[in-house]
This record gives sequence, C-alpha cells and structure tokens, in this order.
Amino acid sequence: MTVTAPALLEHRFADTLPELSLDWQAATVSAPTALALDEDLAAELGLDPDWLRSPAGLRFLVGNELPDGARPVAQGYAGHQFGGYSPRLGDGRALLLGEIAAPDGTLRDVHLKGSGRTPFSRGGDGWATAGPMLREHLMATAMFALGVPTTRSLAVTGTGQQVARESLLAGAVLTRMASSHLRIGTFQYAAALVAGEHAPADLLGRLTRHAIDRHYPQLAEADRPALALLQAVCDAQARLVAQWMSLGFVHGVLNTDNVLISGETIDYGPCAFTDTFDPSSVFSSIDEGGRYAFGHQPGITQWNLARFAEALLPSVDENIDTAVELASEVINTFPATYDDAYAGHLARKLGLDAVDRPLVKDLIELMQAETADITLLFGDLTRVAGGEVGRFADRPAYTQWLGRWLAHHPDPCVMAAANPVYIPRNHLVQEALDAAITGDLEPFNRMLQVVREPFTARVGFEDYTKPAPQDFGDYVTFCGT
Repeated sequence: MTVTAPALLEHRFADTLPELSLDWQAATVSAPTALALDEDLAAELGLDPDWLRSPAGLRFLVGNELPDGARPVAQGYAGHQFGGYSPRLGDGRALLLGEIAAPDGTLRDVHLKGSGRTPFSRGGDGWATAGPMLREHLMATAMFALGVPTTRSLAVTGTGQQVARESLLAGAVLTRMASSHLRIGTFQYAAALVAGEHAPADLLGRLTRHAIDRHYPQLAEADRPALALLQAVCDAQARLVAQWMSLGFVHGVLNTDNVLISGETIDYGPCAFTDTFDPSSVFSSIDEGGRYAFGHQPGITQWNLARFAEALLPSVDENIDTAVELASEVINTFPATYDDAYAGHLARKLGLDAVDRPLVKDLIELMQAETADITLLFGDLTRVAGGEVGRFADRPAYTQWLGRWLAHHPDPCVMAAANPVYIPRNHLVQEALDAAITGDLEPFNRMLQVVREPFTARVGFEDYTKPAPQDFGDYVTFCGT
C-alpha cells in the first residue's frame, strides 16, 4: 500500500557516528521539474509516484521539504583517488537526507547528488548537470535489471538553474537509494580521525558495529568483528566485480571512496559497457594511465580492499603484527573467490552445470584475440545451444571450441536467463543523453524501456542490439563535476 509522503526519515548514521558527518541543508530549488522517476522503486519504498511528481513531492526529491524530525547530513570520508590518498573528501555536492524504512522492513538511504555546496566541497560549486544525472539513472536502472547489486536512482529532478561547465548546462538533482553509503573511504576517514586524536578511540569500533548491523548482522557475535567484516566485504566485492566482468561493465573510477561496504555498485560517472572484449578498455576522460581499465578491475578492487584492511587494523588485534597477518590472510582470499564467482557466471552464460575451466579459459582467449562483442557472442551461443546456426559458427577460430562446448549439451534456457539481449550501448546512451539535455526526453525514456527488460527480445527494438557504427569513434565519458 502506498502513502503520499514518507512519514519518517530516520537518522541512524548521523546519531550513531556524529564524528563522520555535518548537519547540513540542501540548497533551495525554486522551480523543480520531474525529468525521470522510477515508479517501481517508488512502490517498493511505499511512495506514491503521483505524489512524487507533485510540487510537494518534487520539493522532497531535492531535499527542500522533509518530514518533521529529519536530520540531513553531509557525510565525511577519505579516499585513494587514482592511487593518491586524499584525507578529507566527503559529500561535496551531496547530502544524506536520512534512512527510509520500506514496507518490507528494509532500510534504505535517501541520498542527493547535486544539492549544492557543503563544507566538503573543496572549491566545487556543489551542483550537478542533467546529463550525468540522467546517465546515473539509466545505468542504475540497467544494472538492477541485469541482476547486479547496485545503488538505485529514484528520480532526477531539474533545478531550473544553469550550471557553468564547459558551457552553461541545465542543473539537476539525483535522488539515490542505497542499502547504505558506508564506503571503504568512510573507514579510512574514521581511522585517520582516531589516529590524529580528533575523535574518540572507540569510533572505529562503533563504525564496524554499525556496518555489521546494517549489512551483515550474522557477524554480530563474531570473535573478531572487524576481521569478519573484512572477509564479508572482500567476498561481496569479489562477487560484484565478477558480475561486472561477465557483462563487460567498466566502472571507470574505482577509487576507495567509490567502493561500498554493502557490495553495491555506486557512482555511474565515467562508466560504460565495453562493446568488445578488450581488457585495456578505458572510457573515462580522467583515467589517462588506464588504472581502472576493464581488465584491471579485479586487481584494483583487491588493492582497494587492502586499504580497507589497513584502516581496520587497530580493530582487528591490539598487536599490529598479528593484525597485519590476519588481515593479509583475508585479502589473499580475494583472487580465488573472484575466480570462482567469475567462472560460475561464465558457466551459466554457457549453459553448463559445472565449470569447465579449460573451456572457459580458451573462450576468454578467443574473445580477446577476436575482439568479440561480449553481448552478441553470448547471444549467438544461446541460439546455437537451441539448435540454430550461429554467425560465429563458421569462423575457423571458434570451430574446435564450439565442438568441445556442444559436447557438454549446454542448456539454452539457462543461457537465456544469463545472457542479456540488451545492454546500454554507448552510442545509444549518448544519443539519448544528447537529446535529453536539449529537452527531448523521448529517446531517453525509450532507452529506459529497453534496459528495464534486458533478457527479453522485443519487436521494434532491434536497433538496440546493434554495435556502434564504424564512424562512432572512441567513446569518452566524464564525471560531470
């Protein structure tokens, strides 16, 4: 049953960890307008989409009209950005409005992006523009439909103001939902505050307990809660990145402040889906060295987790040598957990009951050598498993491999459930965003319609399965700050 408005926004994070946030208010938006709204997500939260589109609902979505007792805060966190440590980042253009309890009992953060300057802004203007916020809405919608753990976009709301970037662009606020916004960078920030005696010594312990209570309650009675949390986060991140890799998703900015403790994907800034299986694929305008290239994502995630372990060391054991030894053992489990998860995804994509690792390894090598389109190749193999003649079947490089694979009697039904027909192809995403920022939302809304049902082929959407035309060129994405 839906209600007109949230009756309560809880503030557990702000109350439990006051050292890690600053009370703040969103900037006033004089004439908010609805650009995008996820009605399904609204229903999950018990919110009425019609109310969200009303003047009062739009004011809620930009943080200007909140339930009584709400306590919005700008969260503090640190982070390694492209390998360099920044001790004080935080919500420079964002705001945690609070937590909302959905009808099913789950707690979700209600978080804004583009809501104005905060004490963490570091010289930025605190605004966001419509194009990047609509990108985040589109990509979060697609990832959720693909079954990937992700933060979700409830809405994108136009502000009516012009934001100075390369030119003047329309402003917008993203209303993002997450199981929480606790990041590796949150723990780095807390550890630094404690080490510098700017916060009580029990801060890391309180943060650890809060994270466990929020995401891993089964660990509440663990002998070493911080070590148990480290293991749980390592496992969750290994599974997440394995899904990214199986789909060809490139995050683009895997700084430690963009790695959530929950194992959800966050920050769809310079992200993209690679059309071809190329481990060196980079789409971010600021990743000049390829640190966060497609093929580097598992390794860089393990590196990020090692930074998480460093922040947790004082809570793992009083003896630093013992803490390092125990934490290192956990971090060293990442490759095997990732390999198993990735192999499992590929087994399902190939319709196999069990992982044939040599078969999978040879296919990966073929995909790389042939620069195969990941989505089209697995779609083709799904048809081959169903008895059709595939377009890859007559390629000499695949002939022997196909015979070995078909000898396993792959299940086309399993494959159809694992291999999307549609992904947000870069040229189509860009076309939709280019039209949207001129005021034409029809291509964007049609794209949303496509990615909401990625596993079902539909008449009239054939163009959304095709790779980019030859003249599209290299795709470059931007953070939008």
